[in-house]
Amino acid sequence: MLVATYNVNSVNARLENLTAWLAQNQPDILFLQEIKCESNAFPFFELRAAGYEAAVLGQKSYNGVAVLSRNKISVRQEGLPGFEDGGARYLEVETETSRGRYIAASVYLPNGNPPYNDPDDDSRYAYKLRWMDGLLVRARALLELRRPVVLGGDFNVIMTDMDVYAPEDFQRNALFRPEVRQKLAALQYLGFYDAFRSLHPQMPGYTYWDYAGAALARDFGMRIDYLFLSPDAADCLKNCDVDKAPRMNVKPSDHTVLKAEFV
Repeated sequence: MLVATYNVNSVNARLENLTAWLAQNQPDILFLQEIKCESNAFPFFELRAAGYEAAVLGQKSYNGVAVLSRNKISVRQEGLPGFEDGGARYLEVETETSRGRYIAASVYLPNGNPPYNDPDDDSRYAYKLRWMDGLLVRARALLELRRPVVLGGDFNVIMTDMDVYAPEDFQRNALFRPEVRQKLAALQYLGFYDAFRSLHPQMPGYTYWDYAGAALARDFGMRIDYLFLSPDAADCLKNCDVDKAPRMNVKPSDHTVLKAEFV
């Protein structure tokens, strides 16, 4: 069984790349973030032709998450329970896989950095912290079900110095500030496993390179996309790797695919 996550940075703009990747890799489940379209503009027909059912939580021009599955899919939760949010950032589904029924959630955490014209505005960072608290509450409830659960997506958090090309340049960045790192670590303290880091304790595993400054060619990247596994899912983990090919494609997203194989 193959599960992957991909911040696609506009699903309609990257549709050709996306369908080509699906045809080549045939994941059982794919999480998408930043689809940047309302649900009625999502390419259901093209993805169904590629063999995938889709659940979508869309938003015009911004945010938006989706889950693709090769099997029937049912929505469990749109948005974090009990958290009022104008952004489409969390979609939780249940789907059949070759390993049985899985709960799967596509996650797109807020960035949290201030607007360029007001660097002292901390409201976006406060929103990010509240959002992460809501995610922790939901994650705890999912663990109590004692079922295979995968939380996949763009978490907009750099966990350690190893996860970014120049940690000294990111000390005040909302992706790297101590509070967000602590809250993402709390997800692991609850019992979720970071799939990539569990198997590759010393590899950078970058999943994002900025479009500017020849970042990809210079490997100026960061690891901000994750697959977090409940114990029932982690027990079956075989491989977890970064697929850099989508980032090297024509008209790429600034993120690439993170994929995990289960036995």
